[in-house]
Amino acid sequence: MTGPRRTRITDRSRHRDRHGRGLRSSAAGPHLPFLRTRVDTFDEIVASTADYLRELWPDDLADVTFEVAGLPARPSGERVERWTIDATARRIVLYRLPIERLARPHESRGPRDDEWLHRSLVEGYVFRAVGDLLGRDPWDLAPERWRDL
Repeated sequence: MTGPRRTRITDRSRHRDRHGRGLRSSAAGPHLPFLRTRVDTFDEIVASTADYLRELWPDDLADVTFEVAGLPARPSGERVERWTIDATARRIVLYRLPIERLARPHESRGPRDDEWLHRSLVEGYVFRAVGDLLGRDPWDLAPERWRDL
């Protein structure tokens, strides 16, 4: 049995209450599932990548907390941070908007290709942040991950 997940997902879209009127209904109607937003997709990719890395490095990442935020609280000079690491608290915070909006555009051949490119982009930043925390090269964290592509 696995322990509790130490990946904190933002609750922005799950607790939307406008002017005290309660949660919104699905835009697709009551009989269809809720639509997946970009925030939900980003959170799921970060959580699954964190779980994958925890399986590979259980001793090093057992007490690390992964968090997702929209933007850094304080900009640091000319560069917009994509992640922040607190080594003493063993915490990694990934910033969704800089990762998604400031990435270089890739050539896309269709919607399935777009999903894969987005997933690989987000996973790459999770790998880089974990590599910074552990003091390792991100490619050394999971050398077999991209071998068959």
